[in-house]
Amino acid sequence: MEYNTLQKKLVMPEYGRHVHEMVQHAVLIEDREQRNIAAHTIVNIMGTLMPHLREVPDFKHKLWDHLFIISEFKLDIDAPYPPPSHDEMTEKPNPVPYPQAHIRQKHYGKILVDMIREAGKLEDCPQRDSLILLLATQMRKSYLAWNRSELNTEQIVQDIWDLTDGKIKLNPEELQFAEPVVRETTQHAPQHHYGGRNKRRKLAGSNRK
Repeated sequence: MEYNTLQKKLVMPEYGRHVHEMVQHAVLIEDREQRNIAAHTIVNIMGTLMPHLREVPDFKHKLWDHLFIISEFKLDIDAPYPPPSHDEMTEKPNPVPYPQAHIRQKHYGKILVDMIREAGKLEDCPQRDSLILLLATQMRKSYLAWNRSELNTEQIVQDIWDLTDGKIKLNPEELQFAEPVVRETTQHAPQHHYGGRNKRRKLAGSNRK
């Protein structure tokens, strides 16, 4: 018995090993006309295995491209579409630039830190106070996710002061959160006294005697 892990790695695993073996056999066919017939047959089988591709524009074109890719661009046939370029298919994409931002309070996240800094630029008004309270509440949630042993309101107030360059100064004693503190506690399984009822019945029966 030959395991798939010991065989050659599939180029497009979604089509299965049988399709890959058929393509490899078609590459070895010497007669060009017979090779073309085999290629059309394989494309029809591939279309049956991938019915969801019918919703893709140029459904047939994509199947023929997959056929050439599976053959590792070795299949010489008269295809209805030009074969894809080997260099284009094997070319690695350019790396996507990822924004790098240094955040000292990483447990809050970049978006929340940016919102706190923007809040420090606002003028003093009731809307600003409401926004600061909402941000402080979210900071508390993030803080508890990393420090569940103790809720340090003073630390949150200090972080807001640092992030806004001293533009927002809060009093820890007067800071009232919109939601109650929810801490993670260890859940103990309830103790079931399964023998209690039977034990009472036995005692009641013994008293009758």
